[in-house]
Amino acid sequence: MLRAVAWVPWSLCRPSAGLSVRMHSSVRAPKRVLADRVAVVTGSTAGIGLAIARRLAQDGANVVISSRKQQNVDRAVAALQAEGLSVMGTVCHVGKAEDRERLVATVLERWGGIDFLVCNAAVNPLVGSTLGASEQVWDKILSVNVKSPALLLSLLLPHMERRGSAAVVLVSSISAYMPQVELGAYNISKTALLGLTRTLALELAPRDIRVNCLVPGLIETDFSKVLHKNKAFWNLFKENQKLQRIGQPEDCAGLVAFLCSPDASYITGESIVVAGFSPRL
Repeated sequence: MLRAVAWVPWSLCRPSAGLSVRMHSSVRAPKRVLADRVAVVTGSTAGIGLAIARRLAQDGANVVISSRKQQNVDRAVAALQAEGLSVMGTVCHVGKAEDRERLVATVLERWGGIDFLVCNAAVNPLVGSTLGASEQVWDKILSVNVKSPALLLSLLLPHMERRGSAAVVLVSSISAYMPQVELGAYNISKTALLGLTRTLALELAPRDIRVNCLVPGLIETDFSKVLHKNKAFWNLFKENQKLQRIGQPEDCAGLVAFLCSPDASYITGESIVVAGFSPRL
């Protein structure tokens, strides 16, 4: 635990200037600590997911990226392959059973197994009151954000167990600790992931599979623009924000790479906040 706490501020305290994805990829010397391992990252064609896929590949992993739209998958794969990284992609709507099964089949056909699963895919079809959400909205949020990581992992579990020393990273949100009214049911789905992390960590520890959770704060992505483009919200948020900047996707990617690495081999069941401050004691 102490190693994780000591490690996180290093990535958080990097200067914000020049934090574009392209610049990061061009100046970072690869460590190859994940060489020959295989990683699946859902929701990984933009934002935090893409940054995670890039970092895992830079560290030597063979990475499978996915999202719901073919053109987004093609664009992300082309960009990462142009950097000399070992990646492939497939369309996967994680809320659909047939897509999850196709994703697993694609990974096994290409690389024969999997070592790391990063569940980043999420939806929030409603900005507004929790009680204003329809049953359809509730079903969509819970299906994609909460059920799909467990269902996808259940398909991959026997293949991860055979490889040994596997790792799962679920991606929650600071809204799990500090709910925002605008995010309604989404807050609840991300809180549920904290419980899913703890439960899966207990279940899978005997199988040599670690499960941890990334809890991003306000990160500058298209997904979060409803918040980070809101000046009133940002000014209020800065009262708690100790590092006076909006986070970048790369701030999250380094933590995920660490949690998948041998350096984190004795860490499981943790939810680690990457937000420029800590919402907990």
